[in-house]
Amino acid sequence: MSDASVTSDQAVLDQVQRRVLWLATRIVDAANREREAGEIKVGGHQASSASLVTLMTALWFSHLNTGDRVSVKPHASPAFHAIQYLLGNLDRSYLTQLRALGGLQSYPSRTKDPDGVDFSTGSVGLGAAAPLFAAATRRYVDAHFGERERSRFIALMGDAELDEGNVWEAIADPVTEGLGDATWIVDFNRQSLDRVIPGVRIKQWTQQFEASGWHVVEAKYGRKLQAAFAEPGGEALRQWIDAMPNPHYQSLFAVPQDELRKRFLDGAPDEVAGLIEGVSDAELRPLVTDLGGHDLDVVLDALAACDEADDRPSVLFAYTIKGWGLPIAGFPRNHASMLTGEQIEELREQMGLTEEDEWDRLDPASDAGILAAKRAELLRRPDPVDALGITVPASSGVGTSRAMSSQEALGRVMVNLSRDEAVAPYLVTTAPDVATSTNLAGFINRVGVFSPTEQRAWDEDPLLSWREGPDGQHLELGISEMNLFLLLGQLGLSWDLSAQPLLPVGTLYDPFVARGLDAFIHSAYNGARFVVAGTPSGVTLAPEGGAHQSSITASIGMELPQVTFIEPTYAAALDWLLCDALGHIAAGTPETTTAAPTEGGGFYLRLSTRPLDQAPFEAARQRLGDAVLRRQVLAGGYRLHDASELAAAEDAPVVNLAACGAVMPEVLQAAQELAAEGVAAHVVDLTSPGRLYDAWQRTLRQGVRTATSPSIPGALRACFPDRAPVVTVHDASSHALSWIGSALGVPAVPLGVDEFGQSGTIHELYELHDLLPGSIVNAALAALSLR
Repeated sequence: MSDASVTSDQAVLDQVQRRVLWLATRIVDAANREREAGEIKVGGHQASSASLVTLMTALWFSHLNTGDRVSVKPHASPAFHAIQYLLGNLDRSYLTQLRALGGLQSYPSRTKDPDGVDFSTGSVGLGAAAPLFAAATRRYVDAHFGERERSRFIALMGDAELDEGNVWEAIADPVTEGLGDATWIVDFNRQSLDRVIPGVRIKQWTQQFEASGWHVVEAKYGRKLQAAFAEPGGEALRQWIDAMPNPHYQSLFAVPQDELRKRFLDGAPDEVAGLIEGVSDAELRPLVTDLGGHDLDVVLDALAACDEADDRPSVLFAYTIKGWGLPIAGFPRNHASMLTGEQIEELREQMGLTEEDEWDRLDPASDAGILAAKRAELLRRPDPVDALGITVPASSGVGTSRAMSSQEALGRVMVNLSRDEAVAPYLVTTAPDVATSTNLAGFINRVGVFSPTEQRAWDEDPLLSWREGPDGQHLELGISEMNLFLLLGQLGLSWDLSAQPLLPVGTLYDPFVARGLDAFIHSAYNGARFVVAGTPSGVTLAPEGGAHQSSITASIGMELPQVTFIEPTYAAALDWLLCDALGHIAAGTPETTTAAPTEGGGFYLRLSTRPLDQAPFEAARQRLGDAVLRRQVLAGGYRLHDASELAAAEDAPVVNLAACGAVMPEVLQAAQELAAEGVAAHVVDLTSPGRLYDAWQRTLRQGVRTATSPSIPGALRACFPDRAPVVTVHDASSHALSWIGSALGVPAVPLGVDEFGQSGTIHELYELHDLLPGSIVNAALAALSLR
């Protein structure tokens, strides 16, 4: 372990925290007062940064080791950037570029900030939970690939984040039990955006954490108050402050000095007045507002207490003052308040700075500057390696001799890959209590379920070997889609946070992609690399009814940045696409390819449990050959049924039927019926609508930016060589594919599911949503009439 003893006395740390406070405040001030005004305010959070200055100074300038990883609450980003600047990790030019294009982001961002953010934060609650799942990932990595240098995974979070439900889902999940290297530090300033919180729920939260097996630590009072409590009769003072309603206590910050004593004693027992009788008016406010979260000794002792409980996660409630050290400290609506120019000048003078040196780093010859240099050297990390150095096969060799659903194909591909000696060690799956019902049972039978210790199996199941131990490669979650996407996100960042790339694959019921969407977005925004399969999907899951029939998820997959949306129809296509996705992840940094020039690391497969005859795909394979067909499948689509012969022989009208997934049998039947009526209907299987849409958008944007006529991208030309009317058919919202008409410049009729589903048979629900062959034929004739 790195030596964390490189520190100095508290006087030096106090010098550092004063400079951090100044820089964090000035960074926001410069963005708002000195930048040319835009249409809306720039914003920032001077008070929220100030409340964490002591805690963050203690962490970066004393407590942290090289391998430690920290999530910083969104509104403390100016304090984080100030610290990185003092450590030499940020160029001075960025300090005046908060919330500017190409500058410092409003909230810490792994992918957009220049100074080494560990966890992106912004959507409150998610940044807090992410380090917990990063610690779970590290435990898995250590068990499978040998122990790494110890890392502590720390979350700095606002107390209002404990109102987010995902926080409690995270701490209650068995995957996060016993993580002694995980610590949450709650910035307990008892204020939210709108108000001073009237009821402080510390007792409730403490009980909830302890019931979940967490170690709870408090840093409530500073040394001044602790000393006062130790005086004869001092316990009455403690009891009075403990019992004081939060709004009453918070009002002490704003009340004039000559009224403070009266306000403090309002309602207090008589003996409390006697205890503070010898305290002068000037000394009273620093005494009664002396909270532990702003006492460096108290904070460091509390952090050490967290480390001592190495068998379970710790939560530290650090009592702080929102706006600490600033003239807006403790004011009820200081969340977005800005210091005036006059207040900035006064603060600059208090800090002993001038306009000439206000942006300087610490004097390198001073004790504080020497400490910063030593800490910078201690915390410097080697560059991570993001590639596995293996080759994922182009295909796992899944069989296609019988009818098969895409969900079953997923399970078979995973089993086949578990037999590949190069790939298998890095595969890790996870699911929120739906592993067996999403066809991961075969994979689990081969690799087992991960548990930090061997668990005895009490039930004998002839079909499923639920063997739990440190060598298992499946992580079973409780029923929480938020936890699924948070865990996938951290498994997908293991190359950076745990020095070990992995190949993560998650499954969930497709309707509940939306339930975990915030965490899905968070993981994608972090740049995580993973595969997730939503299955089963659509109204094709007919008997289950509307609550379990997804319709908007295809749109979600197509619209999420850094995510490639894939909806394969046939088993062999899924095999190619999944192996290709894992190959991208194994290769690390995305490379430019003909299939995916700008892809990120997330791949979303939308699958079905409807068994489909594989013969049409095999016919296309015979017609096109493996090399051409695979290239087109990976690019996003191919012509499944070619009606060129009919079109040429009879000069027949031509229409394109474009579809993906479970509706393909109806589309193929519609093509046959159209042929009987003398219409040449090509059938296009859209294997990845997301890739095709991205390719189209790239050509459009290139044309817009260069003032040239955009061309149709090659992947779309290969699918639609004939500029004919198009009908799109999708067991999802009709608009998800409706863009294809615009891309081709032809009339289009989109068919899909635009109402909530209900229980019934597939035929009945397809009829209800106009997905039967007859409706597709009528849509084709309508499209032809629009020419």
